[in-house]
Parts: sequence; structure tokens; C-alpha cells
Amino acid sequence: MGIFSRLQKVKPGHCKGNSMANNTTKGLWALSPLAVFLCLYLVTSLVAGDFYKVPIAVAFLAASVYAVLITRGMKLSERVERFSAGAAHKNIMLMIWIFVLAGAFAASAKEMGAIDATVNLTLRILPDSLLLPGIFIAACFISLAIGTSVGTIVALVPVAAGIAQQTGLDVALMVAVVVGGAFFGDNLSFISDTTIAATRTQECDMRDKFKVNSMIVGPAAVAVASIYLLESLSVQIPVQTEPVEWVKVLPYLVVLGTALAGVNVMFVLVIGLVATGVAGLLTGGFGLFGWLGAMGGGITGMGELIIITLLAGGMLELIRLGGGIDYVITRLTNRVRGKRGAELSIAALVSIANCCTANNTIAIITVGPIARDIAVRFGVDPRKSASILDTFSCFVQGLIPYGAQLLIAAGLTALSPLEIMRYLYYPAMMGFFALLSILLRYPRRYS
Repeated sequence: MGIFSRLQKVKPGHCKGNSMANNTTKGLWALSPLAVFLCLYLVTSLVAGDFYKVPIAVAFLAASVYAVLITRGMKLSERVERFSAGAAHKNIMLMIWIFVLAGAFAASAKEMGAIDATVNLTLRILPDSLLLPGIFIAACFISLAIGTSVGTIVALVPVAAGIAQQTGLDVALMVAVVVGGAFFGDNLSFISDTTIAATRTQECDMRDKFKVNSMIVGPAAVAVASIYLLESLSVQIPVQTEPVEWVKVLPYLVVLGTALAGVNVMFVLVIGLVATGVAGLLTGGFGLFGWLGAMGGGITGMGELIIITLLAGGMLELIRLGGGIDYVITRLTNRVRGKRGAELSIAALVSIANCCTANNTIAIITVGPIARDIAVRFGVDPRKSASILDTFSCFVQGLIPYGAQLLIAAGLTALSPLEIMRYLYYPAMMGFFALLSILLRYPRRYS
């Protein structure tokens, strides 16, 4: 009997059922390395009550080895090659160069006294009751102006940590205030990568997306600032602070000024590094070799962060290669019913894609075309779908301990990402209001 004759005897639903089952198994299997990492790091740390019990690098190493072992259809050498290709992706490498420059800048700035000088200036300007909301609003404004959460974190986190040490506040709380404000601008800024990706994939104007997006996250920012205002009532700033050494504040002013001018974040850090060296040499904060030594120590201190980034990039590439992201997209889009369901599916798509890529811009680019198809099919306003893509990607990015923002904030302060996440109010509040905007159908004009 020929092949065609044998195929005719197979029941139509049988092959389809097997295919769907195989795709489901394959998709879940491809996503399992992410589950291994979360269980090893997040769950174990919460159960043990100690965020340092399982180093995040070890958790990523175990999950990466597991990802290589379960990947099918290739020789071991080919699997390792694909893992390495994912780790060496241009976005990963760009992130690493930023980490290197950030480490060198932060360490040299600390060595020459720039952080202490900036802390003294901040404590003189802000009254006790406005310390936390003041830092949060400053982070919101700076990130909105420069369009990058990473640049904002690099500039403000060392200062926030110094303020915490002088005022007796929890360092993790102060760092979380800055990181939360950084996500505000990352979500709304006209020059943010996420805004550009969201508006381009949804084919809408940036100005219109900003209007809709601000209506969704504006109440979240006000709510978080109010929480910080209440927490600031118990803050006591030292009555006598040391005099402000303006020359030592100069490197941070240079960094903020060039960033606000729209200069590339890597060039901003290079300029800041040079400014730090000049100011340190002029004030006697360090000599030439002291400056070089500080830069070397800062770069070395970023070693663990760089290793984590490489492991995450390789593991997530194998998840993508195995069909994990495609599986999630297919499963979610099959269940869309009506406008509310369409908006919820877009939110779920970008959220899960962000968990799998650890990069909110890449997550938007990955699911953006599919989100556009859903929006067109069910009549979702493109301005609303663009806002949902951007807002939920930033929401998830603030809640995963292996995202670039939390990793670099932790690396600059020797904290665990989970310690910072305990006080990271804004991303959670942003996600809450974004979900309400879908369920309650607001802003009405765009829903």
C-alpha cells in the first residue's frame, strides 16, 4: 500500500491532536530552564529567608547547563555554540560595555569623594519630609528626559545609597526609589527604546501614545510618591552636614547634563569618567595611579554582573530556539474574545515574552506585530495597544531579578536584587493601574 493510501486511513483529528500535544510538550519543555532558575533562586531564597543563600550566578549556571542538556535536535557542540551566540548577542554585549563603564565611573567617583559631595548637596536642598518623594520625582524627571532607565540608575543609585547611609534609611529602600523613578521615564519618554518600539509596531504617533500612557501611569506615580511622602515623615536628616565641595559634584552634573542633552549613555559615562579624573586630580582626591586603580576595581567589581548577563543571554536564546516564546504566543492568541480579551492577551504576550528575554524592548519587538494583528482584528485603538505593550513590559522588567536595571542597581550597591524588589513599589503600582485600565475600559476615549 502506498504512502498516500495509508495517510487516507488516518483519522483527521488524530494527527492534529498528536501535533498539538507535541507542540505543547515541546513549548513547556523549552520554558523549563526558566522554571529551574526561578525555583533555585527565588523560591529557595524566600523559603530560607535569606537572599544570599543561593547566589544568583550559581542559579543561572545551573539553569543554563540544564537548558543546554534538554535542547534537542543538535549535537552537544552545536548546542553550546548556540548558547554562546545568545550570550554574545549585540544587545547583551552593549549591556556589558555599559556595565564596565558604569563600574569604572562609580568606583572612581566614590574614590575621589563625588558621591559624598553630592549626598551633602542633596541633604541641604531637600527637607526631611520630602527626601524620599524628592529622590523619586528627580529619578522620574531625569529618566523621562534621557529616555533610559539604566542611565538614570547609574547616575543616581550611588548617591541614593550614600544618602541612606547618612540618614539611617534602608539602602535597599533608597535604591528602589531610584529604580522605580527610572522605570517611569523608561515607559513614557519620547526617546526611550520601548516607546519607539511600541509606537512603530502599533503604527501610532508618539505624542498620542504619551497622552494615553500618562493617563494610565500618572495615578500610579502619584500614589507611589504619596507612599514615599508618608515614609519620609520619620526621616531625620543630620542637622550638621559637611560643606558642599562643588568641584567634586561636577562629575555628576556633567553626567546628568550630557544625558539630558540626549547623548548616548556610553559616551555619557566616558565623559563622566574623564570629569571624575580631572576633578580628583585637581582636588587631590587621588593621584593618577589612584584613579587608574579605582577604575580597575570598579570594572572588576562588575565581574559577577557580567557573568550573570552572559549566562542569562545564552539560556534565553535556547528557550527561544526551543520554541518557548512561540508556544506562549500561540496559546494566548487562540483564546482572544472581544476588546477586553484582546487587550489582556496583548498584556500577557508582552509580559511572558519579557520574562523570557529579560529585555523590555526586545519583548515589545518580538510580540509587537502579533499585538498589532490582534488590535486590528478586534478594533483595539493602536494608541491603547502601544501603551499596553510599553507599560506591561516595564512592569515585568521591574519584577524579574535578572533584568538589567535590578542587576546593575544591585551591582553598584552590593545588594541582592530581591532585597531591592521588596521596596520596588512603582512597577507593581504601574502594572496594577494598567490592568485596571483594561478591566474598567479607561481612558474611555481610547477604549
